[in-house]
Parts: sequence; structure tokens; C-alpha cells
Amino acid sequence: MTIRDKVISIIAEQAVLDPSDVQMDNTLEELGIDSLGLVESIFAIEEAFDISIPFNANEPQASDFDISSVASIISGIEQLKAGQA
Repeated sequence: MTIRDKVISIIAEQAVLDPSDVQMDNTLEELGIDSLGLVESIFAIEEAFDISIPFNANEPQASDFDISSVASIISGIEQLKAGQA
């Protein structure tokens, strides 16, 4: 399973959607994921990829990690994984 597929699967689960309903340009808000769901998604992603996401739940817009869309989350994870190599 690719990073993209795994992230979409995690986000779809949080949003109670089918993965095919999750588009790369969707925001989490558009998918119906609230702030608690966002935090749960971040934890699930960290666990799935064995990474630590630089994310401040109190100030998500001030984070170094871009959570503005599904594509930006995937890109951020790819960068973190590349940094581990």
C-alpha cells in the first residue's frame, strides 16, 4: 500500500466515507472531519508510518506540517519519511 493509499484510507475512516470519496484537493473540513477528528487522524498517521508529525493541535495553522488538504498531508508525510532514510 502506498503512502497516498494509506493516508486516504485513514482519512476516509475518520470521515466515515469510502476511500473513493476522498479527493486529493479535499480539505479535512470538507470531508466533515472536525478538530478532534483531525487530532485522531494525525495520531493514526503517526502510528501507521512510525513518524512524529510536528503538529500543534492548539494552533494547526502555525504548524510546520501543512494540513490544508489531503494532498498536502501526503506530501508532508513523504517529506518526513524521506528525512528518516
